[in-house]
Amino acid sequence: MRIGLYPGTFDPITLGHVDIIQRAMILVDRLVIGVAINRDKAPLFSLEERVAMVEAECAGIVAKTGGEILVHPFENLLIDCARDVGASVIIRGLRAVADFEYEFQMVGMNRLMDASIETVFLMADARRQAIASKLVKEIARLGGDVAKFVTPEVNLALVARFPKP
Repeated sequence: MRIGLYPGTFDPITLGHVDIIQRAMILVDRLVIGVAINRDKAPLFSLEERVAMVEAECAGIVAKTGGEILVHPFENLLIDCARDVGASVIIRGLRAVADFEYEFQMVGMNRLMDASIETVFLMADARRQAIASKLVKEIARLGGDVAKFVTPEVNLALVARFPKP
């Protein structure tokens, strides 16, 4: 069984993330969505909320594809998380050149720690390249409409978090 790990903070999960998840399902038998606990960041949504959002979004994908998706919170090194879940592939989404530079360095370090785990990059769909969770949160905080960037359920969560005056 080929197991892939798609890590991120998913704060919140966006349509860009959903696109990568759907496409990653073609490559692996089981996809583990690693929801990162990063104490250096101050996420808008709690770990429990982020896990619940990812699980809700993935339920529809599983229903369509018949594949297997597990959601796994983690706080250790990415390479250790990959080992923990039995992943032979780490899946990363790329939006722009800046993403590539960071990811290229990360792949090099991960390969030095465990060369048996491969990293696969999936380019963001052209319609989704500009979507970043950080920008989505900023737009929502400032009262903008983020419905084009997230699913209706995530949009409701953002509206609840940032009610308009």
